[in-house]
Amino acid sequence: MTRIAATIALDRPGLQHGFLKLPHSTHESAYGWIPIPITVAANGSGPSVLLVAGNHGDEYEGQIALMKLVRSLVPARLQGRLIVLTAANFPAVMAGRRVSPIDGGNLNRAFPGNANGTPTEMIAHYIESVLLARCQVCLDLHSGGSSLEYVAHAHARRPDDAERRARTLALIKAFGAPYGGLVKPLQGEPRTLSAAAERQGVVYLNAELGGGGTVSYELVEMAEAGVRRALASLGVLPIDPSTPPAPEMRPFSVEGTSNYVYCLEDGLFEPFAQLRQDVVAGQPAGALHFPGTPWRREERVSFETAGMVLCRRFPGWARRGDCLYQLASPAT
Repeated sequence: MTRIAATIALDRPGLQHGFLKLPHSTHESAYGWIPIPITVAANGSGPSVLLVAGNHGDEYEGQIALMKLVRSLVPARLQGRLIVLTAANFPAVMAGRRVSPIDGGNLNRAFPGNANGTPTEMIAHYIESVLLARCQVCLDLHSGGSSLEYVAHAHARRPDDAERRARTLALIKAFGAPYGGLVKPLQGEPRTLSAAAERQGVVYLNAELGGGGTVSYELVEMAEAGVRRALASLGVLPIDPSTPPAPEMRPFSVEGTSNYVYCLEDGLFEPFAQLRQDVVAGQPAGALHFPGTPWRREERVSFETAGMVLCRRFPGWARRGDCLYQLASPAT
């Protein structure tokens, strides 16, 4: 049983804006609650779709796109229900950080959550047990945040069920990012929103749009258009004539740890490869330099497999364990 209370009725038709009241007792506010914004718009008999941004607080394009969407919703044009979280991990969003400043929680590593846990665990529990349980589809809008920069793309973990796999691929194509595909989560990661959606039998899409802790006007537009195309493909919203058609998508997959390059020592990282560049196994990926011992020879890191550079580390400083690159492999 969740301890989060909504100020609106999740199952009522029409358009409602309100808050999820997350109990949080502090020195300054003994009986306080954290206000997580939520919008519900419902009409007719179509599917229920959960739209999420602010899963990580420093990923901005999706937040802006969904804020613009909720301001434009007209229930009479809907066939179905939209449940919209523009700032899912609200404390992290307000701090502009990947994780919550309250408990250090990474919402996208907190599922299935805990009804009586930390604030981040309570949010995860509510999303999985209350919101996803009401939905058939989930769109989760991300970027690379402060530490990474992504090639704009949409992906999902590869469902085992053939019917849901086909529906997932159709949703990715409808979203219309330049690149898209199905991925194998590292170590079968069970704590993400994508894993929660899988447990609930929900068709899921993750959009990764840019990064570097900044906002791209072009990528906000891509997020807006992608969400509208996806909703139109589901029959929830009619396509807006101003929405551009989806470009041809280049399919890819991510199969495992060999698609990643990690830093093995602290230092300044000099990257040798750029986003969208095709690389081969054994090709040098970059060099680490050591300001504390400037006479020390640089240490090079290499790609373990061939592929296209899908993601790169954004800051110059890198520490042991940081991800430096992620590669996309040809679709399998």
